[in-house]
Parts: sequence; C-alpha cells; structure tokens
Amino acid sequence: MTDAADSAAGTDPDRAGFTTALAAARDQLVLAAGVITDTDIDLVGTIGRHVLAHLLPARRVRTKDRIVKRAISKYNARGPAIDRTTYKATISITMLTSSP
Repeated sequence: MTDAADSAAGTDPDRAGFTTALAAARDQLVLAAGVITDTDIDLVGTIGRHVLAHLLPARRVRTKDRIVKRAISKYNARGPAIDRTTYKATISITMLTSSP
C-alpha cells in the first residue's frame, strides 16, 4: 500500500484503504493471476493500481488534542445506593386436592 502511494506523487499513504488492498489481493489469489512473474519486480502491480484507483478521502485536520475519555460505570449511572446483596428466601407450597 505504501509502495503504491509512493508511486503517485503527493499521495498520502493514509488514504490507501486496507480493505481495498485486501479485496484486490484476494481476487488475485482466486484468479491465480500473475503466479509466474518475470524477473522484473513491479512494486505497484495490480493490487497497487487497484488501491490507487480507490483512494480514501483526505483526513480532516485535528482541531483538538487527543484525550482519554473518562470511563463512566453503567452501575453508577443508575443512581446511588442500589442494594445488590442477595438474601435467602423460604418458599412453602401447599397443594390442595379435591375429592371426587
């Protein structure tokens, strides 16, 4: 992906999509295209040309510094003092039968 981006002047390597490169590589393996190559090595190749044809849009300029978000516990968000203790319970069952 970086070789393909370097071959086109002024192209940022961040614009090359991994999913696009993966799909092009998969297609090349399925078709078995270019299995036997010449001694000349083409760094861009079919996959690189496919990546260059489907570049991602340029990234926006970051306006704020990166920060670590404060984790909010989902249990605290429900409200304070929720009793989560378990208690033993006794159940009695009485079966009533009717006489025929």
